[in-house]
Amino acid sequence: MNTTVLVIEDDKDINEMLTKLLTNNEYKVKNAYSGTEGILVHDDNVDIILLDLMLPGKNGEEIIKQLKEKNNVPVIVMSAIQDIDKKVDLFELGASDYITKPFHNDELLARIKVRLKDSNNKSLNILKFKDIELNKTNFSVKCNGKEIAFTKKEFELLKLFLENENKTLTKSMIFENIWNDENSADDNTLNVHISKIKNKLKECNPDTEYIETVWSIGYRLKRQ
Repeated sequence: MNTTVLVIEDDKDINEMLTKLLTNNEYKVKNAYSGTEGILVHDDNVDIILLDLMLPGKNGEEIIKQLKEKNNVPVIVMSAIQDIDKKVDLFELGASDYITKPFHNDELLARIKVRLKDSNNKSLNILKFKDIELNKTNFSVKCNGKEIAFTKKEFELLKLFLENENKTLTKSMIFENIWNDENSADDNTLNVHISKIKNKLKECNPDTEYIETVWSIGYRLKRQ
């Protein structure tokens, strides 16, 4: 198991206890002892976060949004507070689960397992490239954190590119996949759709190019 858990807990004894528990169950562990440190330590290698609510400096409530903006993984909040309204507020902020201290180790491990499973299922429906995030379930597209409105054909076309990230797509391949019949669309139709997609992405991030032309062949995602 290569799953990495980020533990953000200012109590040294609890932090060490959690590290030992997780390590014994074959998880990799990253440790932080404050909210600020947690944000610094959090990166793309983290799969799930255990977050103490009462932290020095920035408390748990303040950093949930920042953690999820940096790498949107499940956050399990740990707290002795049992206030229902507080729990609801945390879920609205982006927390995935809430466990009340003191908790049983087996319950915590079970909650981690469930949240990781949910996260893995969701990730299968999300395609990413650079700062583009395409959700196949709700047909949404974000670029540079901004939502973009695409037509059905534009969405399908961008999805095709993201599903073939390392390939050059010939025009015939695109016509076959998007228009089903190569004769039902022409080069101009394709060029117009590509141009609209590029313009919409450029509005979100003017400094990045996402799609490039491979002359006389077709198009591909621009790696650099």
